[in-house]
Amino acid sequence: MHEEYRIAGIDVHKNMLAVVITDVAAGAEFHFDRRKFGTLDSDLKELSQWLGEFGVKEAVMESTAQYWKTVWRQLEQQCVLHLAQAQSNRAPRGRKRDFADAERLVRRHVAGELILSFVPDVEQRLWRTITRTKYQLTRDRVRLQNQLESLLEDGRLKLGSCVSDLLGVSSRRMLRAVAKGESDPATLAALAEENLQATPEQLADAMSAARNLSKLHRQILKLFLDRLDLIEDQLQILHRQIAKALRQHQEAVVRLATVPGFGVDSAQQVIAEVGPSAATFPSAEQLASWVGVCPGREESAAVSKSNRSPKGNRMMRRVLVQVANAAVKSQGSIFPLHYRRLVGRMGHNKTIWCIAHRLCKLVWIILHRGMEYVEYGAERSAKALQKRTAKQLRELRALGYQILPPTPQEKLA
Repeated sequence: MHEEYRIAGIDVHKNMLAVVITDVAAGAEFHFDRRKFGTLDSDLKELSQWLGEFGVKEAVMESTAQYWKTVWRQLEQQCVLHLAQAQSNRAPRGRKRDFADAERLVRRHVAGELILSFVPDVEQRLWRTITRTKYQLTRDRVRLQNQLESLLEDGRLKLGSCVSDLLGVSSRRMLRAVAKGESDPATLAALAEENLQATPEQLADAMSAARNLSKLHRQILKLFLDRLDLIEDQLQILHRQIAKALRQHQEAVVRLATVPGFGVDSAQQVIAEVGPSAATFPSAEQLASWVGVCPGREESAAVSKSNRSPKGNRMMRRVLVQVANAAVKSQGSIFPLHYRRLVGRMGHNKTIWCIAHRLCKLVWIILHRGMEYVEYGAERSAKALQKRTAKQLRELRALGYQILPPTPQEKLA
């Protein structure tokens, strides 16, 4: 008698779940029990009860968009869950059906043919929600700044040409006054800070069109400024929330923030994506593969068709590229040296990608092994100097130069 081991396959849609159950220990031939469920809370409780009646110990699901999350939260305390990438469960063209998709999920999962997504625990998913919401608000702020500049250009207010930061203290003070109805350019220029680079005459000239600004322009300007204040207040709330959520992992945040190019914000985003110790990834190479910053490989008939990097975690890729661009500008670190060594033959974009790959491995070492970052600077080691000297000697001999060993007096010098 074999011990029963039942697995469920769940094809998740927005308003419907196609669920099949089979006993994988029964033999090569699977016999499925099929049932459809809704996605409301009562439907999910009914699904949980039905799986419990069959003694399901494991479930694999495929989902449209983000609709798997509610199902996952309902079942994660009940059985082992897996989220399959839809590409690895594709059906032949013209043969796609809901229950057939769910059955194929189970068969391919048992055969080890599915590509499974990494789903963190409840706490880490909450970190991701906070950091990703904060990133979206940051993008909204940038978009709002561009819309504000477009509105000012439409009203012939050239303030953006006189100040370096259109959302700075001086600019906001003047724009608030314009939104409230102020039209005198000299009065508006007097609202600027004394240390502003632009002179009062330049500011008055840039704001001279405020006399002819329509009432509708002023109303829209006020709406933009109010929305900007709201976004910045929400960003401050999220900033405090992520700091509170990661307080027990403060040491990991500090260790990662000391790496050139990183800061507290980028360190928090990385930890929210991979965890405080990157425990899911056994090696730095596997983390780089999951992120998608390593070279890809497409080979056919012993010919490499492409080395393009695979698709990975978009949030991590974005953070690592931003950190790499900052790291190559950090004075006294090793990264500007790596950048100058590669950029001549690879170009800027590929060089940044290589440095992002190096940083990804460095993240794994710091988090997984609990190590501190030590900056040795751009100083070359004795081994590196010896290797470079030998290379230069070979190049000189290849050009026909005769290299003589140094005399004892030259060695002493």
